Amino acid sequence: MTTTLADLPLLASGKVREMYDLGESSERNGAARAPLLMVASDRISTYDAVHPTPIPDKGRVLTGLSVFWFGLTEQIVANHLISATDGVPAEARGRALVVRRLEMLPVECVVRGYITGSGWKDYQATGSVSGIALPDGLRESEQLPQPIFTPSTKADEGHDEAIDLERAAALVGDAGLMQRVRDVSVALYSFAADHARSRGVILADTKFEFGLDERGELVLGDEVLTPDSSRYWPADGFEVGHGQPSFDKQYVRDWAAASGWDKKPPAPSIPDDVVAGTRARYVEAYELIAGEPFQRWLARSGAVADDA
Repeated sequence: MTTTLADLPLLASGKVREMYDLGESSERNGAARAPLLMVASDRISTYDAVHPTPIPDKGRVLTGLSVFWFGLTEQIVANHLISATDGVPAEARGRALVVRRLEMLPVECVVRGYITGSGWKDYQATGSVSGIALPDGLRESEQLPQPIFTPSTKADEGHDEAIDLERAAALVGDAGLMQRVRDVSVALYSFAADHARSRGVILADTKFEFGLDERGELVLGDEVLTPDSSRYWPADGFEVGHGQPSFDKQYVRDWAAASGWDKKPPAPSIPDDVVAGTRARYVEAYELIAGEPFQRWLARSGAVADDA
């Protein structure tokens, strides 16, 4: 649940990740800046509350898939990954990455290829999503004519707020940069959706985060195309007209919704069968998308067993 590492200053802690200062210079692309250690825990949240029960290996799945996608998409845009092994403390192997320090942009970069979730609700109410008019008569979970970019704010607490491109540009302070972010986001989604579909998985939507490096170049940061930042559906059994099963925390959300919990902190403990089902779904997502057994990522990253 926690990822406290001795002798490393903790810079920030979120619902899932901790960021540590490695305290030494690292040179890349001709510029030097102290790198960070980004560590993914096994924490899981629903309704903006973190449950006291971890999902074993969840953080390792998120980290392994991020490494996979960073490598596969670096021809589209540079990313912040330096290493998944060099400079990573032994106790954090498999769930931590040494990454470049960026000036992060104050927007979430959401791309939707299918009409679902909050986008479906907006469409039902207005016929559009984030100010983008969509064709009449779309059904829930239907593929859109082309992917759409629907940015949102970054909320310190509670839910992010969907915004249009104009407001996103105002937050970033550079309309040209925001257009570049939109184009790169759609290119990343389209590439990833094609790959996922070839593996029997539908990438319905996803969220990217970007920053600027020391030279002002756009860089992909945070996690990328994981089950926590994306909505993945099994292609087998996909059917338009209703919600789809997904490779994420669905087991936990379904249980929480039916548990009688009032959806206010503190979140309740999660039963063992729900934990097991959720872990299996995350691991299955890794193996389908990466095309290899999850154990290969653990071995390659030098991960130490939790009970060691």
